[in-house]
Amino acid sequence: MKVKCFDENHEKDLELKINTFLIQENIDLLDIKYQVAIAMQGEDQIYCFSAMVIYRDKE
Repeated sequence: MKVKCFDENHEKDLELKINTFLIQENIDLLDIKYQVAIAMQGEDQIYCFSAMVIYRDKE
């Protein structure tokens, strides 16, 4: 079993990175864990979209 972590500032960027990984790699997808964190810096909101892909290499 293996994991790959992704971290982006925009959810569309995260989707693109994960979809690209899933298409390019020869894997059996087991699960995806998703998380959003929000922080304030002054009056700005900062978002962090992250996901952990849990997979196995295909044999």
